[in-house]
Amino acid sequence: MSFLVEKKDSYTLIRLNAEKLDSSLAPALKSELVVLNTDGVKNIIIDLSETRYCDSSGLSAILVANRLCKNSQGVFVLTGLQDTVKKLISISQLDTILNITSTVPEAAEILAV
Repeated sequence: MSFLVEKKDSYTLIRLNAEKLDSSLAPALKSELVVLNTDGVKNIIIDLSETRYCDSSGLSAILVANRLCKNSQGVFVLTGLQDTVKKLISISQLDTILNITSTVPEAAEILAV
């Protein structure tokens, strides 16, 4: 599996174990997000520290996570962005609507509030 799902007390952590978040991975990630949301998960952290490349389908999966969390009164946090992915998110102006942290512990702090 290209990503690992860890359920914690107050959130679910999804670690991507792939260099690319693109059309080969995004559909599986989206369906996992929908399943988690259906199971009642409201707070999600996606860790992209292993990911060096993201395309429009990857951004779409990130936006799905954000929307699902918002709709269920939860919080979505994106963490561990590499420079190339950070640039793409900035160019897409998603950095204005997404919660972004450098590390998983920082993301967990946002959710602990």
